Amino acid sequence: MTAITWRRDIAASFVVFLVALPLCAGVAVASGVPAELGLITGIVGGLVAGSLPGSSLQVSGPAAGMTVLVFEAVQRHGAAALGVLVLAAGLLQLLLGALRLGRWFRAISVAVVEGMLAGIGLTIIAGQLYAMAGVEAPGSGPAKLAGLPGLLTQATASPVALASLGVGAATIAVLVLWPRLPARVRLVPGPLAAVALATAAVPVLGLPVERLQVQGLLAAIRPPGLDDLAPLAELAGIGTIVAFALIASAESLFSAAAVDRMHEGPRTDYDKELMAQGAGNTVCGALGALPMTAVIVRSSANVQAGAQTKAARILHGLWLLLFAALLPAALGLIPLAALAGVLVHAGWKLLPLRHLPPLWRRHRGEAIILVATAVAVVALNLFEGVLLGLLLAVLKIAWDTSHVHVEVTDDGEGPVHVAVIGNATFLRLPTILDTLEALPRDRPIELDLGGLRHLDHACRTALTSWADRHNEEGTAAVSIPPGLVGAGT
Repeated sequence: MTAITWRRDIAASFVVFLVALPLCAGVAVASGVPAELGLITGIVGGLVAGSLPGSSLQVSGPAAGMTVLVFEAVQRHGAAALGVLVLAAGLLQLLLGALRLGRWFRAISVAVVEGMLAGIGLTIIAGQLYAMAGVEAPGSGPAKLAGLPGLLTQATASPVALASLGVGAATIAVLVLWPRLPARVRLVPGPLAAVALATAAVPVLGLPVERLQVQGLLAAIRPPGLDDLAPLAELAGIGTIVAFALIASAESLFSAAAVDRMHEGPRTDYDKELMAQGAGNTVCGALGALPMTAVIVRSSANVQAGAQTKAARILHGLWLLLFAALLPAALGLIPLAALAGVLVHAGWKLLPLRHLPPLWRRHRGEAIILVATAVAVVALNLFEGVLLGLLLAVLKIAWDTSHVHVEVTDDGEGPVHVAVIGNATFLRLPTILDTLEALPRDRPIELDLGGLRHLDHACRTALTSWADRHNEEGTAAVSIPPGLVGAGT
């Protein structure tokens, strides 16, 4: 590797480190665990997953998209069991990668993924608005949304809550305005600038806001023990493990596809990248930390900063480790409201607000799946919402591929010719039977199924029954090619 490549990678690694630092801490707090666990996941994402083959430039760490699922897991199973769940999910990812199933994650409906992210974004926004005000949030997604009107009233009645809400709102304002500032100013990443400004403003203005609680990196590490294995014997625990593995894998591999479009370097090997993510999550679980995924925000920052090789993402993990080991007290100066503001902004960016209107105009079914998945994620939970979205996507595919056209040719004399063209499945059976049953019963009918590409058992049985009834009641037989009716597909 040349000196120029080294310089570019080192510079990019500092940029990614500065972007990752507030996000790692914020995601951990939003997940209901100590901030240090988010830093540990970021360190593992850089040093472990970053050093393995797969994708050369995408960066891994704790993701805002996983906060809802992690928070639910911590509430249900306890923080001590988190390591077991993450470790098992990592082993499952390694198995999926070894079976070369990584490329199949690209077959997941984009509408379902975007709906999942939109639902996560809404849940993050609703939950972190309460955190911005220093108020405990309701338990469910619908309750969080329903309680937002009363949150402002509650905050205005409390000087402490109002000050905290102001710090969070100012943080969001900085993040929104930062991309519009001159390029030399934007050399400092927006999240770091917003959190740094909020951290400096709180003591200067004497604001009574709560700050981040820190206990040190080593103190936060808690390897799972035998007492933490109980979730492995519970259906809910197994469901959480599967959800961790599948959602983290899908998010990572979709991120890899996006990052590949940003640079001209080597393309991602999806199976190897899945195993790299699995190895990283296995280590994270062994340390009792958060699950990791590849994160598009940090990955795009890495590419835009000029990274050339995987050294940039490895070094970003090293800088996180040095910061957490040498300057842990600096984290204790950060206002919680500022981290909540960063996550509200991150949640907003997960909403496909620009993408949804054109999608509705061009592919209405996909837009419905997206919205339904988002609503289900908010109303139910992440796992069930994604399952519902996948079910809707499968039903849409079945509906789209079952196009059938019934052509009736009637000259007024002689047999009535009926041609059924396309894919005859049970989904289109009512349409087919309505047309056939409207035909005259006192004339010969020639039923031509030669234009069918697929005839399922339900349609074959229904057509045979209709023909038998017509032969009994009519004056002439119905002609059906015996090869198609006799051989179901």
